[in-house]
Amino acid sequence: MIAKFRSTYGSGIEPLTYAGQNYMVVDRSMIPEILQILRNEEQFDYCVDITAVHYPKREKQFDVLWVLYSYSRNERIRVKTQILDGESIPSSVPIWAAANWLEREVFDMFGIKFDGHPDMKRILLPEGWKGYPLRKDYGILQQDNEWVQINLGIESGQ
Repeated sequence: MIAKFRSTYGSGIEPLTYAGQNYMVVDRSMIPEILQILRNEEQFDYCVDITAVHYPKREKQFDVLWVLYSYSRNERIRVKTQILDGESIPSSVPIWAAANWLEREVFDMFGIKFDGHPDMKRILLPEGWKGYPLRKDYGILQQDNEWVQINLGIESGQ
């Protein structure tokens, strides 16, 4: 499968294995097409998870990852791309409906927006919450004191 992708897309795809887990690093511009091919031609019919990792000291601060599963192949693959802080990425909701809430969680926790998402809003935290708790530069004891005061009428317990 990777050989087929490499012959078609060249150096924009890098296959890797870590701890027995297969994944590929894909150039951001190719993500929608690669995900579509993985679903339609390679039978990765289940989007298990979408998540991100924040590397604040790196130029492209975020890795965005899709964990996919093929029932017919009984196989998992991870697809990873890197993006800049403030850069968005195309939504994979048109490919897997299950991506809807997964992308909203990534937006809520990391601040990464997915272009074309049908309802890009917070899913875990209230709409007025400031900051993105899974970014490494979000203080571990930090919370939105203003939101707590306005909405709960109490002082923060931190």
